[in-house]
Amino acid sequence: MTPVPPRPSRSRRRVGLAALAALALALPTPLAATPTPAAAAVALQEVMFVGNNWDGTADVIRSRGDYAKLGRIDVIPDRAARLREIYLNPIKLAYFLGIRQGPGEGHDQFVDDMYTTPDGTALVASRPSFADVVSIDLATGAIRWRFPVSGYRADHMAVSPDGTRVAVSASTSNTVHVLDIRTGAQLGSFGTGDKPHENIFTRDNRLWNMSIGEVNTDLDAPWLDWTKGDRRITVADATTYQVVKVIDMRERLDAAGRRDLSDAVRPAVFTPDGSRLYFQVSFFNGLVEYDVSADRITRVATLPKNPATSEDRTTWVNDSRHHGLSVSPDGSRLCVAGTMDDYATVVDRATLLPGTLVPASKPYWATVSGDGRDCVISESGADQVTAINFATGQKVASVGVGDHPQRVRIGHLPADWTPPTAG
Repeated sequence: MTPVPPRPSRSRRRVGLAALAALALALPTPLAATPTPAAAAVALQEVMFVGNNWDGTADVIRSRGDYAKLGRIDVIPDRAARLREIYLNPIKLAYFLGIRQGPGEGHDQFVDDMYTTPDGTALVASRPSFADVVSIDLATGAIRWRFPVSGYRADHMAVSPDGTRVAVSASTSNTVHVLDIRTGAQLGSFGTGDKPHENIFTRDNRLWNMSIGEVNTDLDAPWLDWTKGDRRITVADATTYQVVKVIDMRERLDAAGRRDLSDAVRPAVFTPDGSRLYFQVSFFNGLVEYDVSADRITRVATLPKNPATSEDRTTWVNDSRHHGLSVSPDGSRLCVAGTMDDYATVVDRATLLPGTLVPASKPYWATVSGDGRDCVISESGADQVTAINFATGQKVASVGVGDHPQRVRIGHLPADWTPPTAG
């Protein structure tokens, strides 16, 4: 078996995956999954899951307060079987090694995204290097089901408002699969642009996918942007999985006078009322505001640069300079992960001005604490997650996790849960 090389230096970091989100036919409002009535009969505790991409583990921490660590789950208990399958297939092996040297920054990508089932008994996770989605029994650590995606790499996921379905991007086949979260059965699928990435379910029964195109080349000069592929937002009906709309953000950026910005939309969030969409784009240290009903970009905010950050665009992680965005529950503040600039900051939504720049090592994702008070970022360069208070903009806690944390998601576990012995 080929040994995993040591972590490369900062100068050659090209990882990352990002999001693209946008417009629907009606004002969308993202909604977190909640337990079904049947699951509500079981005493559950709310937690956060931190996906340690290079470890192949998920740390469980408290979703608020001190964010104390509660346990760890092995997301690749079948590693030996999967590697045997890959090494016996030359095509799979080529992609596996390509992921390692490309988005994996010299490491295998074993866990990307995670959600729990409504009853809190299983963790469903996408595993990029193994090109699949698995359900891990949270009591035993065993795999309940496995779904190989089409193509050779699995990416970001999203869970439906009722928690019963999970959508996953198959990034090399330009496909989104929608699965029954309990059984792993495919309920539907639809085609996307090049390299589908972020998925978002909305209240108006739509499922949005954002394709970010080719982000692993060194053809990063602005005049070579045309080589990056077909980047678009694909909106599908969340019942029939038929495509109902395709959105080209290039046209909206050009109309706003920002031909200089890439149209590869990275992490994105809607305001609670669904009227505005905020998103990051490749190579840009800032964010864009999009008016959903007017179908136009209304403001662009450039955020501070770190003087120590290289201006060589080919050194930025998967073409992203800033990667991570969340919004406070009242919609008044945005939290931004300045990935390549090594900070996170809370931005006032009225003015789009940043607050305190909180030092962070390669912050890679931003989400919201269970009580809505804090923004929680993953510091992939420091192997920790950090909470920043939305109201004050100040750091309130940090907790160590596994190797290269990326996605952080709210989930639920039985109140008396203890980690599986194998974990």
